[in-house]
Amino acid sequence: MALQLLMDMGFPQERAEKALSVTGNSGVEAAAEWLLSHPEGDSGHVLGTNDDSSGGGGGEEEGDGGVPSNDLTPQLQARSLKCDDCGKLLKSEEDAQVHAARTKHTNFSESVEEIKPLTEEQRKAQLAKLEQRRIEKQAERVAQEKQDIVEREKIRRKTGQEISQMRQDMELKELKKIAEQKKREKMEDKLAREKVREQIARDKAERLAREKSEKEGSEQVSQSSPVSISAPAPVKKDYNTSKLQIRLFGGKTLVNTFDANETLVDVNRFILMNRTDDGTPYALMTTFPRHVFTGEETSKTLKDLGLVPSAVLTLTTPYALMTTFPRHVFTGEETSKTLKDLGLVPSAVLTLTKP
Repeated sequence: MALQLLMDMGFPQERAEKALSVTGNSGVEAAAEWLLSHPEGDSGHVLGTNDDSSGGGGGEEEGDGGVPSNDLTPQLQARSLKCDDCGKLLKSEEDAQVHAARTKHTNFSESVEEIKPLTEEQRKAQLAKLEQRRIEKQAERVAQEKQDIVEREKIRRKTGQEISQMRQDMELKELKKIAEQKKREKMEDKLAREKVREQIARDKAERLAREKSEKEGSEQVSQSSPVSISAPAPVKKDYNTSKLQIRLFGGKTLVNTFDANETLVDVNRFILMNRTDDGTPYALMTTFPRHVFTGEETSKTLKDLGLVPSAVLTLTTPYALMTTFPRHVFTGEETSKTLKDLGLVPSAVLTLTKP
């Protein structure tokens, strides 16, 4: 944290690390004072000489042409580095690098001018300036963090809105799918009812045509000459199946083809397996002619009951006979007994009722 603050003040990382090490990590202020009081040392380079020149013994060196150099010749030592672009004096090469990085200046030269050490007031002013720079950097960093938080919140809200919109779109699609499914089922149900009505109409037309044909054939036989040999009776077609249309209480219709030798017991079993109403007790009846089938008829075949090749059966509320005084409802087993055995002679009052 202290290293970052020193770098925010403008000090290079190597010098900041060195200042912290020398001051024992005692704080940013102590490290900054040390940096201001101990700039990088002089380069020690003497103008007009080579760094790798050897200092030979004897006190005299031969110059150009073999002439010994004079010890009294003054030697000028480089005290600082000067920026040729702006004229600023710099203490070390590191300061020059920092200056070049900050100002983009590239021309530097050695100078014999010495940078005077900062006075107490200058050092305090420099510290205040560095502190101000640190505060500004910290404020910039805090502002940037706040901006980052705002941007992340915007992204989070936008993502939440997109997810919510996707969820609403999925729910809307599901509702549309359900509505289309119901519409399709309703249309299929309507088509099924129309097919049943058409089948009933065809069966009725076939039955009427068959009855008309049989009636015309019998009239032709009765009008034939007495002396003529009577024509053979038309061969009655032997049907093996019975197509039954069964109308339930709720208006729904069941259609199924049974074997002609099956009984009403089989028909009742089919109804119990396929009816969807509340299971109200019922009896089977035909409308034309109107006839309610009794318990004894349930064991007869469909062929014997005249329900081939097709017929329409309707579910109706069953009834039974009963006496009021005394109250007694006659069961199916009692239908085969005589009135005398049942105690209905010489007179009795019978009432129709539900079993």
